[in-house]
Amino acid sequence: MNSTASNSSSQSGSQSGSQSSSLIVGLTGGIGSGKSTVAEAFRQLGIETVDADQASRAVVELGMPALTAIGERFGSQIIQGDGNLDRAALRQIIFTDPDQKLWLESLLHPLIRDWIVERLQAATSAYVILESPLLFETDQHQLVDKTVLVDLPVELQIDRACARDGNQADQIQRIIDAQMPREEKLSRADIVLDNAQPLESLAARVTAVHQTLLSLAKSASASQEKNL
Repeated sequence: MNSTASNSSSQSGSQSGSQSSSLIVGLTGGIGSGKSTVAEAFRQLGIETVDADQASRAVVELGMPALTAIGERFGSQIIQGDGNLDRAALRQIIFTDPDQKLWLESLLHPLIRDWIVERLQAATSAYVILESPLLFETDQHQLVDKTVLVDLPVELQIDRACARDGNQADQIQRIIDAQMPREEKLSRADIVLDNAQPLESLAARVTAVHQTLLSLAKSASASQEKNL
């Protein structure tokens, strides 16, 4: 796992020895929300993160059984010349065929979950973060104790996503429309990190959330020790 931190921040964010993290925190946010930047800020504070997007890529890497099964199901047109998965071709198939999408999800979701759980359990920082854009839309929220939503108004979300990816506003709007509404995410999140503010203040805002999570992790650890 990635964890870049100075000695002082590592001491404030990590437990000594190899004790597993006492608290699992789900970090989520829509396209253009700045979730990845926020995750990096937590890593700078010594907190380990597990990336659900990385999990979805890892389980279909070259040589993995899932890639073989996908190739057998959909044919050689979804396998690139180097043997890797053609994600764009597969995405086009499943977006137009609900039955094929269901088959693919039934294959991949358990593998992705196992990959995530293994790494969450191996984490040793004071708490560990599961970074997932679809935390609430999937069963991944069942893996976490607390949730943090990186939030900003939809208009700003579209502007930032367009500036970052060079996409058209209507493309970004369609992606947003396909996800859980902002209001529902806000109602489900334990902690909301307002990312409409300038980037210069992000470190301070993340640090404030970090201190809250450290307190929660300390309480969770004490409760676990009491129950031993």
